[in-house]
Amino acid sequence: MNKKQKKNLYRIIAALVLVLILKLLPQFPTPVELLLYCIPYLVVGWDVLRKALLGIRNRQPFDECFLMAVATVGAFALGDYVEGCAVIIFYQIGELFQSVAVGKSRQSISSLMDIRPDYANVEDEDGRLEQVDPDDVEVGTVIVVQPGERVPIDGIIVEGTSALNTAALTGESLPRDVRSGDEVISGCVNMTGLLKVRTTKEFGESTVSKILDLVENSSMKKARTENFITRFARVYTPAVCYGALALAFVPPIVLLLMGQPARFGDWVYRALTFLVISCPCALVISIPLSFFGGIGGASACGILVKGSTYLEELARTGIVVFDKTGTLTQGTFKVVGIHPENGVTGDALVEAAALAESWSKHPISLSIKNAYGKDIDPSRVTDVQELGGHGVTAKVDGKTVAAGNARLMAKLGLTVPEITEPGTIVHVAMEGRYAGYLLIADVVKPHSAAAIKGLKQAGVRKTVMLTGDAEPVAKAVSAELGLDEYHAGLLPGDKVDQIETLLAAKQPKENLAFVGDGINDAPVLSRADVGIAMGALGSDAAIEAADVVLMDDDPSKIALAMRIARRTLRIVYQNIVFALAIKFACLVLGALGLASMWTAIFADVGVMVLAVLNATRALYTKDLAKKECAVTVLSAPA
Repeated sequence: MNKKQKKNLYRIIAALVLVLILKLLPQFPTPVELLLYCIPYLVVGWDVLRKALLGIRNRQPFDECFLMAVATVGAFALGDYVEGCAVIIFYQIGELFQSVAVGKSRQSISSLMDIRPDYANVEDEDGRLEQVDPDDVEVGTVIVVQPGERVPIDGIIVEGTSALNTAALTGESLPRDVRSGDEVISGCVNMTGLLKVRTTKEFGESTVSKILDLVENSSMKKARTENFITRFARVYTPAVCYGALALAFVPPIVLLLMGQPARFGDWVYRALTFLVISCPCALVISIPLSFFGGIGGASACGILVKGSTYLEELARTGIVVFDKTGTLTQGTFKVVGIHPENGVTGDALVEAAALAESWSKHPISLSIKNAYGKDIDPSRVTDVQELGGHGVTAKVDGKTVAAGNARLMAKLGLTVPEITEPGTIVHVAMEGRYAGYLLIADVVKPHSAAAIKGLKQAGVRKTVMLTGDAEPVAKAVSAELGLDEYHAGLLPGDKVDQIETLLAAKQPKENLAFVGDGINDAPVLSRADVGIAMGALGSDAAIEAADVVLMDDDPSKIALAMRIARRTLRIVYQNIVFALAIKFACLVLGALGLASMWTAIFADVGVMVLAVLNATRALYTKDLAKKECAVTVLSAPA
């Protein structure tokens, strides 16, 4: 508890003790007893009275403080001092529960605020480190990140190796090893070695700033359910106030006209009980708290939801559409097949191709050099010639090597085998003889298959992939992952058209989610019911256009996000049904005179405490995360 919460707890305890002491003492004359019971009442309830008076002065009287003030002051006027004190004490107990619960939810989100770096280390001309404000660091500046410090700004490592703790950003507890040439994102903690990082963004555009901005603004976008409860309370509270007023005066007047005793005291007591029962605290507090808890629980798992409205939309998702490159696949080329022929070994084939391609910066060439995995001696390569649209020829250790497509082999008068495997083929010839081929492809992410399986288990009806790649590649990826549908050879505009078609064909009350990472995905992310962006490596435009951001680029987190959203919505509906059912039942009993003030206290404070405790369950997502991990492990390739 914070200081304010502790102070309220002490006030509640003090008031309870004073009421018990007064109850045990012999009865005093009425004026003295009234004065004595006013002491515990004011100790615990003076702020409620003050807020009620402020509401009346500001012409906005109809809130829970007004209801509590009228009910308790009325109880005192009727001589029910113990019940009047009990109502205000238990109301404050409920408020304390609510305050602690909200604080606990906020801690999950506010813990993210700890990732905001206070400074960046810049090396001066004498080699000394100077701490400067991250906002003052220009793009291209080399900053120093020491062990134990947070990376303040996104950049590329120019010197050093280390392990980074990314738990605050991605929810992933396993450190990530980095070295010179790797990209690093702000907010990660440097665990071991000293790193020198060349910044690639300004601090305001860095990952840490964008995360904090998303989290701070998430509460601005309310879900339909949340807005409904707010509107409901605005109508409901004045309605029950006027209802209580009618209950206090109409029946006695009718009884008087009928020549029977009016019993004003009994009807006023019923009206006061009716007011206490009717207080909408359980709904007004627990519903936003449930959504807040869901957003906080998701953020702890590396899933940033930009508002409760998107959490609600995510829970109703029935169709999930994926971009391929960078979303389901790694977005980088890799040698996935080595096929030597005519007595050439696999190692010799890769070495010859890597040396021939050593001067090229093309992604295909880089993937071959990565497959070779050794330092290349430039002196071994001479007479390099790049043939546009064909490939490259070179002298490697004095021997002629050609590496390229089938057209290059045909130009050299060589016959190549017919290949049906999807991917890019690089044929290699050595000394005029065909030596074999390398198969290069964009590799599927390790968790992509688990992501599709998890979505099916989460109740998603259809999974679709949209890609600009050729038909054979798209077909192979779709079959490998078990997707329901795919569309290949699409331009960015074609993707929007496909989304429009899918939106038109979806079922009533069913949402469509699109998952992408590139700048060309921004229009589609905006058009979908729910846009989900890959945050760690995704483009700024995609993250800006999306409603949900996955901080570790793991597509299996989509199913986890849906499970969190659906649990949150279940908790919201449970609280609505529970609170309204108990309240309406007690309101009827109160109006009929079958419910006492103690019943009213349970209907108000008891229901609020139970609803708030139920709402805090939305914050705990460890069981769902474990379930998702189990699906990932079972679905992982052997």
